[in-house]
Amino acid sequence: MSAIKIRRGAAKDAAAILEMESHFPSDRMSARSVRNFLRAPSAHVWVVEAANELVGSLVLLTRKGVHSARIYSVIVLPQMRGQGLAAKLVAAAETQTRKLGLSAVTLEVRQDNSAARALYRKLGYAEEKSLPAFYDDGSDGLRLRKAL
Repeated sequence: MSAIKIRRGAAKDAAAILEMESHFPSDRMSARSVRNFLRAPSAHVWVVEAANELVGSLVLLTRKGVHSARIYSVIVLPQMRGQGLAAKLVAAAETQTRKLGLSAVTLEVRQDNSAARALYRKLGYAEEKSLPAFYDDGSDGLRLRKAL
C-alpha cells in the first residue's frame, strides 16, 4: 500500500470531499458548505491522502463561548476502511481541540451505525443523549462526548 498522509484540507480538495460525501446515506454536505468549511476560521478540515487521492476527511467546528469542539463529519472511503484512518482523523481533531484550549469534543452518529459507534467507544467517547429522528431520512442519532 502507498503512504498515507493526513493533512489540513485546502480549497483544491472541495470536489473530492464532496464526492466522498456521496457515501453517506443522508445529511450530505452541499458544495457550498464544503467550500465554506474549507475557508472558515471556525472550521478545521483534515483529509487523508493515499496515492495522491483523497480517501477520507473530517470537519471539526468550533464556536466562540463554547468550551467544546464538534466533529461535524468523518468519512473514509469504503475500500480504505479498517486501516485506522478514521481514528487518525479523530486524533488530529482532538489535538486541534486541545491546542485551542477547549475541554471536550462532541459529535453525532447514526444510532444504526454500529461500526462508527464501536470506533468512538474505543476512542473514549460516551453516549450523552439520544436524538430521535435526528437525520434527514428520519433515522435516530446519538450525541457522543469525550472530555479531553
